[in-house]
Amino acid sequence: MANAKATLIKARKKRIEEGHPWVYASEIAGLDREDVEPGSLVDVVTHGGKYLATGYWNPKSQITIRIVSYEPIAEMDQAYFVERFQRCKKHRQRFVADNDCRLVYGESDFLPGLIVDRFADVLVVQILTLGMDKHRDALIAALVEVFDPKGIYERSDVGVRQLEGLEERTGVLYGDCPAIVEITENGLQMEVDIVQGQKTGYFFDQRENRAAVKPLMQGWGERSGIKLETLEDGRIAPVNRNGKEVTFPYWDGATVLECFAHTGSFTLHACQYGAKKVTCLDVSAHAIETAQRNVERNGFSDRVEFVVADAFQYLREQVKGLEERKQRALGGVDTSKKLEQAGRTWDVVILDPPAFAKTRSAVEGAKRGYKDINLQGLKLVNEGGYLVTASCSYHMRPELFLEAIAEAAKDAGKLLRLVEWRAAGKDHPQILGVNESHYLKFAIFEVTSKVRA
Repeated sequence: MANAKATLIKARKKRIEEGHPWVYASEIAGLDREDVEPGSLVDVVTHGGKYLATGYWNPKSQITIRIVSYEPIAEMDQAYFVERFQRCKKHRQRFVADNDCRLVYGESDFLPGLIVDRFADVLVVQILTLGMDKHRDALIAALVEVFDPKGIYERSDVGVRQLEGLEERTGVLYGDCPAIVEITENGLQMEVDIVQGQKTGYFFDQRENRAAVKPLMQGWGERSGIKLETLEDGRIAPVNRNGKEVTFPYWDGATVLECFAHTGSFTLHACQYGAKKVTCLDVSAHAIETAQRNVERNGFSDRVEFVVADAFQYLREQVKGLEERKQRALGGVDTSKKLEQAGRTWDVVILDPPAFAKTRSAVEGAKRGYKDINLQGLKLVNEGGYLVTASCSYHMRPELFLEAIAEAAKDAGKLLRLVEWRAAGKDHPQILGVNESHYLKFAIFEVTSKVRA
């Protein structure tokens, strides 16, 4: 039987023609049949009957049709998924050096409602929509055919399934799936908990952004009075202000603070690129325990300290301690009392918080949150150092994110020079015009004071 036809209203924006893969309930005039089963394919046509695309239909969702093809197709069978997955595979082979990566990125890979991450020989899938859930057997068989994994694990434990009329699901779908899997990213080894970890277990979207911190990690020794000089025996070696040779191999490295560290991915990259000392902070003791194992796995334990604390509170405490130190330096303060807080500063401060705005109504509060966290972070960056900051909130549009940072810089009395502006990595491609996939903002700023102390 031919697909039912979903006719769009005349008074609508031409989003489908422009490549957007969603059709909202308010855009549909009606179906030409009443026997359409939710999750089934329908052909989307204009009010004049012109074919536009084919998608799966779910009347329980406000996104009633999700486009899966711009040519008529009769079914989403194994052959359909094999063809799509082969395209996904070729894209990653071309653009991603690591084996471990996001293999399928929903709408951006023309597979709306499906996420697939590869961790070593195990695939972790999220099936987010009724249309995909209805075809789970075909897509699992196709994943096995194209990627030949040892196991496939489902992490469909996300609230968005409820909007589709589905229950949350987790568990083994195929083969052998160990809970802890070791992966490689940019030459670093780390463990991923595919069962208890956040979302699918790891955030691949920041891969290239983590590598982007490399230029920030060296070139700091001179600030400490250390320079390369020719010694009496003819060797060129680092020497301190007292003329003594410095034997610490990372004498030229940056001091780094990573907040919202999760399992320490930025910490690992900082160490790999030559950081002298890294403070790795997260509110979750479980996450920090994983970060510790990852640091040990890569041989960086002597350069990393771990802190379990709320990032906002920790930053404010350091700022308070810094202000106390400044007051003492000015005099008129009882110096017999011990400083309440350390008041530490760093050459590089990295802020990679979770999403502050998960709905449009939360944007104003989220903007205040981004301003606050960046304000505190900016105050703790050494003069001429760098702020590395990110937002993964889709509703926090780039201009709003930059506006929040600009306001923070103004209040902190800092001048910022943008040296890097990035989005998600190449295994998270974006379809032009589909703003919903443009969620990640990542920036590196050089930080200087308007008035130097």
